[in-house]
Amino acid sequence: MFQKVLIANRGEIALRVLRACKELGIATVAVHSTADSEAMHVRLADESVCIGPPPARDSYLNIHQIVAACEITGADAIHPGYGFLSENARFADILEAHKITFIGPTADHIRIMGDKIEAKRTAKRLGIPVVPGSDGAVRDEEHAKRVAAEIGYPVLIKASAGGGGRGMKVARTAEDLPVALATARSEAGAAFGDDAVYIEKYLEKPRHIEIQVIGDGKGAAVHLGERDCSLQRRHQKVWEEANSRPSTPKSAPRSAIVVAKAIGDLGYSGAGTVEFLYEDGEFYFIEMNTRLQVEHPVTEAITGIDLVNEQIRIASGSGLSVTQEDVRFTAMRSSAASTPRTRAPSRPRPARSPISTRPAASASASIPAPIPATASRPTTTA
Repeated sequence: MFQKVLIANRGEIALRVLRACKELGIATVAVHSTADSEAMHVRLADESVCIGPPPARDSYLNIHQIVAACEITGADAIHPGYGFLSENARFADILEAHKITFIGPTADHIRIMGDKIEAKRTAKRLGIPVVPGSDGAVRDEEHAKRVAAEIGYPVLIKASAGGGGRGMKVARTAEDLPVALATARSEAGAAFGDDAVYIEKYLEKPRHIEIQVIGDGKGAAVHLGERDCSLQRRHQKVWEEANSRPSTPKSAPRSAIVVAKAIGDLGYSGAGTVEFLYEDGEFYFIEMNTRLQVEHPVTEAITGIDLVNEQIRIASGSGLSVTQEDVRFTAMRSSAASTPRTRAPSRPRPARSPISTRPAASASASIPAPIPATASRPTTTA
């Protein structure tokens, strides 16, 4: 097990990781900008390091400063939380070069799943059903027209490097296609620095289902059921519900079983979320998030399994603490993903059923009282 973990994040997720480390008896290092010097995660950590001024690019996205903080404090692992550097393959590569463990998947897996075209190819190779569409990026308008004619209208044009609904346009007829293609490319290039797009069959009224998985990097993986995030605004999740409506809490749906096997075959390490569209009894892969998600407490509440604890165990080489047979489901629902006005992530507010439970590990969690601002504690500037 690790001796000391640096938490490369802030706010609620930093506190969540800190709690898991406390439960495992691991010392913690908080990094912070000058604006966050009195933040709760800084006050509760065993050590803290200032890594720069308030703008994220100069602090929480500053890889050099974060690595320096690791070397100053002797931290042997980094937990990235979500957002910031959590899906940055270059960051994972740099940590490996410095012999610092990245608590997450390998850089190669981050790269594969970060490219939606390559992710779709990989999913298809692993036996996961995908939405019919182009085999890779569309080269030009003529190529796009051939693909659309083959799969049938309406079609959805999507940015390869996209997310959050940017670079996505629907073409309902052949006449709509040129404008939709040009607009999607323009948005993708502006938002992601990559104007590559691909085409999929547009599903008119699907449910958006995500399956939580954890893998040990050695061929073993388990699924922790589904979350239904179909209620969205501008392609941003507003409400999360688990288990999802297409399945029941008492039976593991075939899609989750297929995904767990695929993740094991891939040799994936850590927590991940595989997202699907569900329509007319069929599931279709759309993407995979190679990190912990904001809404992970929803899954923890229906399984009693501490996902952050599992992430740390796996990264340290201890492996999974559960098998698929150990996983049991209760039911709950939670508003999770974003506030309607700002579209910013919001804290999940679960409404549990009478039989749901907290993660077993967190029931005995012991977080010390906040350290007074005047107290003496280790603090450093990278």
